[in-house]
Amino acid sequence: MISDSHHPTQASPAEMSGRERFLAAVNRRQVDRTPVWFMRQAGRCLPEYRALRERHDFLTVARTPELATEATLMPVDRLGVDGAVLFADIMLPLDGMGVAFRIDPGIGPVIEQPIRSAADVARLRVGRAEESTPYVLDALRLLRSELGDRAALLGFAGAPFTLACYLVEGRGSREFPRAKAMMYGDPATWHALMGIVTETTIDYLQAQAGAGADVVQLFDSWLGLVGPQAYAESVLPYTRRIFAALRGTVPTIHFSTGTTTLLDQIAASGCDAVSVDWRLPLDEAWSTIGHDRTIQGNLDPTLVLAQWEAVEAGAKDILRRAAGRPGHIFNLGHGIIPATDPDTLARLVDLVHAHHPGITPA
Repeated sequence: MISDSHHPTQASPAEMSGRERFLAAVNRRQVDRTPVWFMRQAGRCLPEYRALRERHDFLTVARTPELATEATLMPVDRLGVDGAVLFADIMLPLDGMGVAFRIDPGIGPVIEQPIRSAADVARLRVGRAEESTPYVLDALRLLRSELGDRAALLGFAGAPFTLACYLVEGRGSREFPRAKAMMYGDPATWHALMGIVTETTIDYLQAQAGAGADVVQLFDSWLGLVGPQAYAESVLPYTRRIFAALRGTVPTIHFSTGTTTLLDQIAASGCDAVSVDWRLPLDEAWSTIGHDRTIQGNLDPTLVLAQWEAVEAGAKDILRRAAGRPGHIFNLGHGIIPATDPDTLARLVDLVHAHHPGITPA
């Protein structure tokens, strides 16, 4: 049920830049308009990105600061979003751990020698971003200079659980049975692996903050595969370590999908904002995580493939459920689907920006 209550009416703040708007929202301060960005916004739905990829493969773009900067800026220029998320991949820090990988078209990440035993874990090392991924930091520095205040600059990393799933399984999977079998059946090896990935991720995100990222997001894309007890015992302690290490540097966002049964624990992980998917209405999700946290989301990405009237109705429903409360960042519940029309995304940005928090959308 949507609450009719609103926070006390205040004078709207002066017109904000995209960066100011985003940072105000993630810190639960009043904004002039609801900020908006989209996961995978620099991607295959944009013709200019497809043209770039005709000339360069994915990892070449991600590992070349000038190309990564170009790709990152595309949706800011075309769509007018308030957040510019670095063009990169969650697998990049694995280089510093001594893990060789590739990204195969139609398959995704492939680990050349999967981690299956304690001996495999013992061969890993904690990665250092300045040594193994300097191109990521150079891209952030370029972007900080290019963006100005047009949009907040978002860095990101894969969360330890999601990275461990790939490391153990060797490639993407719907269930990641080998990874979960290690978590349940060989907890000592699992925890040793999670510890190394966690320390690598802390260094990686701290380096991104130092290179100019305004906000960092931790992607736990496969977290929906575990239940509350397994999360509490085998995943949450490592997520907490990451957010604790970042406290006082930049605001942090936790992303996952299919995790409605974990939201209360995610909120207790120490992040500043929780990104939620479409499986729970925004107001119910916000009540679960607590209004002392910023919420991000939560339009179904497939809805953006529909007629504009359906997109408009879905977006307005989310804005209505936010009820003018400070601390809402509009986003999809997952990444943009490649078939999405960029003109629809641009209209969606305009719709969200036309909404002034505290005013119920018509």
